[in-house]
Amino acid sequence: MAVKKGRGLLMVFVDVAEELEDEFNRWYNEEHIDERLAIPGVLSAARYVAIQGSPKYLAFYELDEAEAYYSDTWKNILANPTDWSKRMSPTVIGNNFIRNVYRMIYPDALTEETIQADMSPAVLIGRMSVPPELDAKFNEAYNTERLPECYKVPGYIRNRRFEAVEGTPKYMTVHEIESPEVAETTDWKAWSAMVTPVWNSEIRPHMIHESGSPGVYRRIFPE
Repeated sequence: MAVKKGRGLLMVFVDVAEELEDEFNRWYNEEHIDERLAIPGVLSAARYVAIQGSPKYLAFYELDEAEAYYSDTWKNILANPTDWSKRMSPTVIGNNFIRNVYRMIYPDALTEETIQADMSPAVLIGRMSVPPELDAKFNEAYNTERLPECYKVPGYIRNRRFEAVEGTPKYMTVHEIESPEVAETTDWKAWSAMVTPVWNSEIRPHMIHESGSPGVYRRIFPE
């Protein structure tokens, strides 16, 4: 079976002027994604549009490890963009451009089911930071108090947490969900409001979400 998920991610968030969106989307879907999928270490990719939060567009790349982004092959492609890329790359036309590289920190290992899973039809992305002195307690409370409870929400698929190798903020959580509507359910809202001992008293008052986070995104490519 094909390996579709790994321990690294490349996440590219961007806003694009309305008059450029049609060509921008064609460039991504017809050229850019396939170009990136041909790079060793890139396992899967999908594009999403924000239903809640921002920036509007997200290109989501599953990497075997974060180091795949720093390979000679990737560096060569970045140094030699196509003519279309020179016109439509988010580095050229984008606003609020974010390109972050991540390594997985939770769970410790991927199950075979996760490794072989397709790109999620929708994702809820949290990008956040805490004061450095709270790192260990933040990770412990998030992993043990919060995330296991997500699986009680109908339509919830899985979660993984990541630490930035390149970019900010330091932490990102990826919640995979069956549809954006899951984030509007009473069950999800109850999870968000759930009070747990360490999280609510010692962590949440000091946690800062990045602008536009949390974001709920619907997959637009592949359809």
